[in-house]
Amino acid sequence: MEQSILKPVDLTQTTTVEHSCPSCGHKELTPFYEVRNVPVHSCLMMPTQQEALEFPCGDIVLGFCEHCGFITNVAYNAQMAAYAPNYEDQQSFSPTFNQFALDLANRLIEKYDLHDKNIVEIGCSKGDFLLLLCELGNNRGVGIDPSVVTGRVASKANDRVRFIQDYYSERYSKYVGDFICCRHTLEHIDQTAEFVQTVRRSVGDRLNTAVFFEIPDTTRVLREMAFEDIYYEHCSYFTPGSLARLFRGCGFEVTDLYRAYGEQYLLIEAQPVATLSQEIHPVEETLVQAAEDVKYFATQINHKLQQWKQYLQQMHQQGKRLVVWGSGSKCVAFLTTLNVGDLIQHVVDINPHRHGKFIPGLGKEIMSPQFLKEYKPDQVIVMNPIYCNEIQQMLDEMGVSTQIVPL
Repeated sequence: MEQSILKPVDLTQTTTVEHSCPSCGHKELTPFYEVRNVPVHSCLMMPTQQEALEFPCGDIVLGFCEHCGFITNVAYNAQMAAYAPNYEDQQSFSPTFNQFALDLANRLIEKYDLHDKNIVEIGCSKGDFLLLLCELGNNRGVGIDPSVVTGRVASKANDRVRFIQDYYSERYSKYVGDFICCRHTLEHIDQTAEFVQTVRRSVGDRLNTAVFFEIPDTTRVLREMAFEDIYYEHCSYFTPGSLARLFRGCGFEVTDLYRAYGEQYLLIEAQPVATLSQEIHPVEETLVQAAEDVKYFATQINHKLQQWKQYLQQMHQQGKRLVVWGSGSKCVAFLTTLNVGDLIQHVVDINPHRHGKFIPGLGKEIMSPQFLKEYKPDQVIVMNPIYCNEIQQMLDEMGVSTQIVPL
């Protein structure tokens, strides 16, 4: 893969591009961040290093809609999307994530009385969360996802859940049930309003059907300059305000809007309504606030990138053994945006289905954490700080003494 080229844009110059906002239809967007030549997928596992190095690349050009606050990659090409069973994004090998999922499932079951009900999950991945909802509440489920692998997850509810290996579309609108959930999928959809409108049409006049979506929180990305959370698959970026405006515009009333998982995730609960709702949720930011966050990111991000690049170069010059923990999208974005793949020799991951596979664009083999017992790294750079405690515990149990550096 050729060198990625980063180009932050100075928002003091009022430049716009003609590009319809996928959420509100506004005809102009303001570009503020560019990264060229990055892998179009981060989680498609390549069987050989050569295939990984030859993986297709695309561009990221984030554009801000001053009309609704939505952010999208105006250079995104939906034809490059290729979600399939080898798209490996399963997170349920982490005790930290499993506890979050368990708490969330129990809360939703209690709040919406999900007992002996029909549940639909759009973008169910390998089915972990849907099976959890069905097992805990004795529910029945339908999961729709092109990357689903039937039977991957062992559950007492397996016989009550049907998985459909396909993209969600109008053809599956008949699957509504009593509760619709969609976790970490909307950020992968470029035509956001069209997608949410499809969900709303499927519900029709069944106004008691609750809808729950979970996505990354872009406010945190902007304020913390979390460039590792900006990658090609994520073509759509929502703040609380832009997410709520989308759902209201598509015929839903926002009943709850909140953050979770170390403030990384943005969660919305909504009910279909017959007339458009005007109710503003307290968590929503104003368009002025959203624009300020975008400007802050655009004017400060280059400094953070240079700091990280200089740090990694310094460690490399000192002969330090650096390892990245976490081989998913954050890792790919971190290494390709900085163009420092040659400074990191090894990447480890707890997901056994990733071991022995190669990272798209980087060509690095993904190792098991057990590898660290032999390698004895000086530093382990953790892609997501929320996992630091469980990683430290694993390192201690393996007898690996090293410094943990959270991203």
